[in-house]
Amino acid sequence: MGQFVELTSADGFTFPAYVAQPTGTPKGGLVVLQEIFGINSHIRSVADGYAAAGYFVVAPSTFHRVEAGVELGYTEADMGAGFALKTAVEALPEPGVMPDVQAAIDHAAQAGKVGILGYCWGGLLTWRSACALKGLSAAVPFYGGGMTGEADAARQPQVPVLAHFGDQDHWIPLDTVEAFKAAQPGVAVQVYAANHGFNCDQRGSYNQAAAELARERTLAFLAQHVG
Repeated sequence: MGQFVELTSADGFTFPAYVAQPTGTPKGGLVVLQEIFGINSHIRSVADGYAAAGYFVVAPSTFHRVEAGVELGYTEADMGAGFALKTAVEALPEPGVMPDVQAAIDHAAQAGKVGILGYCWGGLLTWRSACALKGLSAAVPFYGGGMTGEADAARQPQVPVLAHFGDQDHWIPLDTVEAFKAAQPGVAVQVYAANHGFNCDQRGSYNQAAAELARERTLAFLAQHVG
């Protein structure tokens, strides 16, 4: 359904993004932010799925500033490689990868209002985008690693946010999710009986019931705020 296009950030940096288009007039735009595994087959299928639901979807490569063409699986070695790449991007001088996310938002805006969602590290970037970037109408982080930490939890979102977490996620302890809820009463927080990565059907932590409920809630949230 989708294809890769080249986008350009405000600083002139060019990078690829996977774009999936709906049949007929889009309900709006949607930016999908990758995990630490690149724009792999899972992220492309997520983009295709939201395009099938009526959105013009843009999934930017947020690794491109440190390494091109990253497409990892979910083995232990892939985890290590992905974590190293994510660490390298997080170590970039400010504003790091955020201009690339902004360029993806701007591209998606041709379809109308824009929502953003992301998984794992992409969930953290989704939260940061909701707090710092322009042109968004809604944000949906899935198990955003780091967003419940003290520094990121203190950020203030500028748009409505729906956040999904798993109560068995050893990367995001439940007590930090509860602290995040207390610090962010305006954020709709949903907790599932699931592990980290519960949305990904290519991982052992996949939880079909949680993934389907989270998608249902996400689509209702996007319908309310994006179209």
